[in-house]
Amino acid sequence: MRRTALALPFAVALLVASCTHGDDEALASPSATSTRAPATTTGPAAPGTPSASAAATTSAAPPASSTPAAPTAPAAGPSRAPAPAPAPAPGVTLPPTAGVFDYQLGGPSPTVRVGATTRAIDVVVRDATAAPLPGAYTVCYVNGFQTQPGEASLWRRHTDVLLHDEGGDLVVDPDWPDEYVLDPSTPAQRRTILSVLGPVVTGCAADGFDAVEIDNLDTWTRFDAIDEAGAHALARAYVDLAHSAGLAIAQKNAAEITRLAHDRLGFDFAVTEECAAWDECAAYTDVYGDHVLQIEYPDALDDAGLTFAQVCALTDRAPLTILRDRDLVPPGKPGHRYATC
Repeated sequence: MRRTALALPFAVALLVASCTHGDDEALASPSATSTRAPATTTGPAAPGTPSASAAATTSAAPPASSTPAAPTAPAAGPSRAPAPAPAPAPGVTLPPTAGVFDYQLGGPSPTVRVGATTRAIDVVVRDATAAPLPGAYTVCYVNGFQTQPGEASLWRRHTDVLLHDEGGDLVVDPDWPDEYVLDPSTPAQRRTILSVLGPVVTGCAADGFDAVEIDNLDTWTRFDAIDEAGAHALARAYVDLAHSAGLAIAQKNAAEITRLAHDRLGFDFAVTEECAAWDECAAYTDVYGDHVLQIEYPDALDDAGLTFAQVCALTDRAPLTILRDRDLVPPGKPGHRYATC
């Protein structure tokens, strides 16, 4: 993705060194269930400290530089009591659960247009190659289990960590044919992957991001050759690395493993695409409470026979739920679309 300079080198070195045969056993027993505690912030956790056992719950308030309003919903909107907020690792802050949210992987913008009003953004996800948005809680997108488009030459120097089919050809994501699939099945493969992507995660912290979103966590469910325990071990390594850098970390999609992802792997909150279209939003909100960032797309809603107004009326949707165009282009570009509940 970016960065060859190593930020927080000691933390990365510790995580790479920890990817030995013993890291799978570390996932053998779930962490204790956390309960809501007074909002506090403590020092960063050392690598390897289980985030699910943290005693502090910290939730960021909307930045003072903007005047966010709580998301509005139709009269028949969410009414069920939310799940208890998860307790993040010491030293990290969860995203706000009210205000204005945007998902900006297709290009940055400092504001969004809500009806006839231009609004400042309170929570935003941007690619690791972009800068965080001043005054907003900014999440750094990292493709942690597949390669990014345009990075084939980088990863071809590490073909041992690229998944191959039975004929020896590299495996690509059928939905994203310019992305190779990483294979974290063995400790050696995980060490190599972390040597490349670890500096990206710590670079997010150095650049001033508040959190990191690790994409394609679910590759082990889509490609049988990937070892499930190895994928979980890499996920936990990303969690430990993010926490040691002071970043919260989001589970991206993979509704079928939300409880495992939070309780055993240590993810702090969730980013979900199309959960309403697939009728799986409760899988996230039942585990992460209001700390879920939800994105829906027009084509998926059309296929599901839903309107965005109906999504906003769902009792299990996230407080921060938006409709975006599939390519996530910024305002002013052809095809841009944005709406919020």
